[in-house]
Amino acid sequence: MSLRINAIKELTSDKNKMNISASPKTSTIFGENVFTLKTARQFLSDEAYKSLAASIKGAKKIDRTLANHIANGIRAWAETKGVTHFTHWFQPLSGSTAEKHDSFFTIKNDGTSIEEFDGAALIQQEPDASSFPSGGLRATFEARGYTAWDPSSPAFIIEIGNGKTLCIPTIFVSYTGESLDYKAPLLKASEALNKAAVDVCNFFDKNVTKVVATLGWEQEYFVIDEGLSNARPDLIQCGRTLFGASPAKGQQLEDNYFGSIPERVYAFMRDFEAECYKLGIPLRTRHNEVAPAQFEAAPIFEEVGIAVDHNCLMMDVMDRVARRHNLKVLLHEKPFAGINGSGKHNNWSMATDTGVNLLSPGKTPKTNLMFLTFFVNTIKAVHDYSDLLRASIASAGNDHRLGANEAPPAIISVFIGQYLSNVLHEIETRVNAKFDEQDEAILKLDIHRSIPELLLDNTDRNRTSPFAFTGNKFEFRAVGSSANCANAMTVLNTIIAETLKTFKTEVDELIEKGEKKEIAIMHIIQKYIVESKPVLFDGDGYSQEWHKEAEKRNLPNVRTTPLALDAMISLKAKKLFEANNVYSNLELEARHEIELEKYIKKVQIEARIMGDLALNHILPAAIKYQNELLQNINGLKSAGLKETAYKSQLTILSKLNDHIQIIYEKVNALVEARKVANVIDDTRKKAIAYNTEVKDAFFNDIRYHVDKLEHLIDDEYWTLPKYREMLFLR
Repeated sequence: MSLRINAIKELTSDKNKMNISASPKTSTIFGENVFTLKTARQFLSDEAYKSLAASIKGAKKIDRTLANHIANGIRAWAETKGVTHFTHWFQPLSGSTAEKHDSFFTIKNDGTSIEEFDGAALIQQEPDASSFPSGGLRATFEARGYTAWDPSSPAFIIEIGNGKTLCIPTIFVSYTGESLDYKAPLLKASEALNKAAVDVCNFFDKNVTKVVATLGWEQEYFVIDEGLSNARPDLIQCGRTLFGASPAKGQQLEDNYFGSIPERVYAFMRDFEAECYKLGIPLRTRHNEVAPAQFEAAPIFEEVGIAVDHNCLMMDVMDRVARRHNLKVLLHEKPFAGINGSGKHNNWSMATDTGVNLLSPGKTPKTNLMFLTFFVNTIKAVHDYSDLLRASIASAGNDHRLGANEAPPAIISVFIGQYLSNVLHEIETRVNAKFDEQDEAILKLDIHRSIPELLLDNTDRNRTSPFAFTGNKFEFRAVGSSANCANAMTVLNTIIAETLKTFKTEVDELIEKGEKKEIAIMHIIQKYIVESKPVLFDGDGYSQEWHKEAEKRNLPNVRTTPLALDAMISLKAKKLFEANNVYSNLELEARHEIELEKYIKKVQIEARIMGDLALNHILPAAIKYQNELLQNINGLKSAGLKETAYKSQLTILSKLNDHIQIIYEKVNALVEARKVANVIDDTRKKAIAYNTEVKDAFFNDIRYHVDKLEHLIDDEYWTLPKYREMLFLR
């Protein structure tokens, strides 16, 4: 009996009938496994507490003389929770989080056994840097690398079964200082944004001393039965189905979106949400997404660094909790063909330490002018660096999603809605770019009347836009569901920082020439509106008309990852990131190499699995059914029946034979194409070859013929779970 048939039988067994118990009140468990400042107050001395609090707020580094006190306090708290081990938790460029567990237990020189956690272990550890992707920064014989504590993200306790481990969020750098993770560049980009944004904020409010980027991600994902997933080698090793005929019912009835959540999935959701709440992840929303078996979770906004940590944590928690429910979470951007893929919409804004959301329109001319400043600067940054934003979301998985089934296209554009478009148009068309010398000049634009009305509701949504303003934030919709948000947020924070720096310089120059501050600001805003106008688009991003129009506007439309990644190592990118102390040229080159290698390896794995499935699953099933048809035909012949009696069988037999021959020939050609690509030394050329000569040349063709066989072959012979089973059986 095949794994597929077994899995379907298991679906009706008692072990999958979930008992949904009452959940505890969220506020009673929220953050109970997090070493918050409130918790620190109970376990640290006044001096150690003040040092930690100052470090979290970014005021100063922790005094190493106090590190032992802080470490002892954290250990004391962790031991009250039953923790026995600790780890430096970090985000290497492999795409998943990493951890190496060490015990508090140690033996002193005199043989005494004790539990210990000192300041040195808290602040720094030494993982093998050559065993993680480094893009050539670390060789096998140059293995040293360091994880360094990031106090801005609180320590937390992970529970796996009956075991509990203290996790210290860290950055990961090489022995020579280059960043080898997603977190370190994000922290640098956030600091660059902070400095640039504070300088511009001080045009309007001298009390602003800090600006943070905020992030609210929306995580889309699929949930299917674990048994069905385990019967699909492509899902196990690639995260997506390489074959699969579309079911008669997919998402065309549009009956899944916001529909009733299946009971088994509902039990899983409540379980993983409870784990997330303990870790301080402020989940707020859950619902069915558009595609069958697709769902979404979304939290309350947080400071960007913590939000990124929480998203990485949640993806790990979801995977582990799903297994308890005999379910499998799929985070690939396109696990199933013909229906929606999954994204991770990054809702981004900026907030001041005075409590102002800089992308939320105010109620006075002064606050409206501040909003306009940051709003227009964001649009200008996206216009000037759209190629870098495209590169920041490039991956083998996202290439399948962008531009298909509700995902935005690869063309980076900005949607702002009718009301704000009218405001910008009025500013742009100001006669001779002249403004009155009075504050009332701002009032004459009616900004104080039109903008507050749209706050959250009057700005429409455009699901085809990769970068849309949605009332008090921008939504970067093009980020893939399996991606680390840090990559896109690092680029976004950096390009905004650079644009704001230029803006301040240009305003200062006008002020020095005698222009009044508000008028100088309006002049530069108008200039930026004109310069960034090509990136504004409010229409249908899927239409061919937009693709033609985008080409006229000189907007890049780079559909594949190997080419999109070129932007990372352009002279423009190197100048940008070096000027803002985010990436050195060496780090950019290394990351470019890493992303190309990841692309190559993922397509290479898919090509191997495709060949294995075709030769060891598909063709044997087809041949078995072919033999059965032959026996039937021969039996009818021997009974003396005319050919008309088995004409249909002969037609099916002929179609089977055609598909079998084509699949076999194309799989062999695919293997040869892979061999040719494998001997290419240049990583970029190799990635392009895997894209064009391997994936594009064979994947769709082989899939077409396999999916045709699925419709022809007796259901009992087909070993791979079908779309109708994975998407609809609970």
